[in-house]
Amino acid sequence: MTPADTAIDEETVVAVAEKALQDIANIKAETAKVIFGQETVVEQTLLAILSGGHALLVGVPGLAKTKLVATLATVLGLDTSRIQFTPDLMPSDILGSEVMDQDDKGKRSFRFVKGPIFTELLMADEINRASPRTQSALLQAMQEYHVTITGQRYDLPQPFHVLATQNPLEQEGTYPLPEAQLDRFLLEIDVEYPDFAAERQILLETTGMSEARVGGIIDAARLLEIQTLVRRMPVPESVVDAILTLVRSARPGNGSEIADSRIAWGPGPRAGQALMLTARARALYHGRFAPSIDDVVALAGPVLQHRMALTFAARADGVTMKDVIARLVEPLKHSSKG
Repeated sequence: MTPADTAIDEETVVAVAEKALQDIANIKAETAKVIFGQETVVEQTLLAILSGGHALLVGVPGLAKTKLVATLATVLGLDTSRIQFTPDLMPSDILGSEVMDQDDKGKRSFRFVKGPIFTELLMADEINRASPRTQSALLQAMQEYHVTITGQRYDLPQPFHVLATQNPLEQEGTYPLPEAQLDRFLLEIDVEYPDFAAERQILLETTGMSEARVGGIIDAARLLEIQTLVRRMPVPESVVDAILTLVRSARPGNGSEIADSRIAWGPGPRAGQALMLTARARALYHGRFAPSIDDVVALAGPVLQHRMALTFAARADGVTMKDVIARLVEPLKHSSKG
């Protein structure tokens, strides 16, 4: 390749990235028409989607988690379906089932009727109100992007994303998600109460004769292009080292005093993969073409908090997962400043 060819290639990459930046800016602006005061939640949810993964939104009822998912489906131009998880929900209610047909001659045959999982954006509402058996019906789909019914493989649409909402486990009628399923979520996103200004805007904007509506900004094909761009973004060696250092320091037995004393079991390699992808997506989201250590620090909580468990002693001392992660990322903050 000649120097001229290299220059042309770089120009093409920059042009593609700049178009993606504009699309992301338009998505943010459109979403902000109806979602108020949840900038961090919107950002992290979009980062999960731009990275090609799934997100778990955790918060008490009434914080617009479901509305956010429906809004993003419209703005991103994705086909969507919703499953309301309840204690009596069965796996077939998610995946689909085989029914028996009979033709005019009396010949019988089985036909597979697809369930709501066959969509581009699946809203799994209050996912922890269903039994663990039903929750596990999502495992294969979230990891392998296909399901197997009576030995037959059925591929899911592309892109395929699960945005699940979860009520705090302290609430009545909830089941903890299995650790294997939690690990399939790229990010666990905490949805907090809105601040005073945002809640005031909610009151004014949502109780009148009409509410703002959003339109489509991109479509599924364009989303796939942006996801491909995210995976092609370069990651500096310093950021790779920061990710490895952080993930490994969260595992007991690796020489970390915090992990040895506070963590029962730590994150696996999938946590590092999640940080690599979402750090790239966050850089693009904020108008940069390569991630920095600051991106790793910002995403440590959403990536790690559902992939670790505190020891009994830590819980007894009132230590939270946020406390532990804050201490783990402290060295990275100093290195990014240096």
